[in-house]
Amino acid sequence: MSGDNRAPVTVIGLGMMGAALAGAYLKAGHPTTVWNRSAAKADPLVEQGARRATDVAEAVAASGIVVVCVFDYTVARTLLDPVRDQLAGKVIVNLTSGLPDEARETAAWAGDAGARYLDGYVMTVPPAVGLPQTLLFYGGDKEIFDAHEETLKVLGGNSVHLGTDPGIAALYDLALLGILWSTLTSALHGFALVGSENVPAAALMPFAEAWITHVVLPTVRGAAQQVDAGHYATDISTVELNAMGLPKMIKASEAQGVRADLMVPIKDFLEKRVADGHGADALASLIEVIRAGDR
Repeated sequence: MSGDNRAPVTVIGLGMMGAALAGAYLKAGHPTTVWNRSAAKADPLVEQGARRATDVAEAVAASGIVVVCVFDYTVARTLLDPVRDQLAGKVIVNLTSGLPDEARETAAWAGDAGARYLDGYVMTVPPAVGLPQTLLFYGGDKEIFDAHEETLKVLGGNSVHLGTDPGIAALYDLALLGILWSTLTSALHGFALVGSENVPAAALMPFAEAWITHVVLPTVRGAAQQVDAGHYATDISTVELNAMGLPKMIKASEAQGVRADLMVPIKDFLEKRVADGHGADALASLIEVIRAGDR
């Protein structure tokens, strides 16, 4: 399809991710208007065919769909507040990272301005924007998502509407980021351990890949089932057994000159669960210690 058949889109915010979003729309043939505080960041996109807006008002006026990708929700509101009167009837797709309550507050603010609002999260790095497998989460009015699904999926073919709560996408984003950060840093801890004996990280990788595929993922999958059921019986690996084993990891790390900080909270969770009389439970039961932070 030619650009004339594609919905005009405005992208506000041209950091690494914002520039990738705008680039994906240009590649797909959408008339694309761009704006950034540092105007020079728009230069490569203008060379690709984007229209440079001179200010936010011009950027908003140019398109019915306004994609916002800036530092945080405060910046997004600061930029859009002066043009609040121009937002009626616009579709604001906010791909700015933040907290669920910030998303809900921004959705309410947009609604008061007469705009239609979707809150979204790009679950990838900039080079993967626009690929068929790229995942984006959205929360908000399902009718808006359905009406503009084709345009939204330009940014990632695996775009998913999670629910009408504008804060739900932020919640999923944080949950998956937590898994990424903890998994990556644990892998780095492993690399540091073998590296203390001059073993390269690459030598551990084949075993790490097999371990994650055949042990870690099935364990996580089983834990999800136990958490949802609220039952933690096991004949495989108990909290008590791991509570005895983890201190050895800490001691070994320290002996190798490797910081064991990552492991200490896990040890504390295990010991707390044992102290509460649940040492015979599965590791999934540690969620009860984690949840206690909400009480």
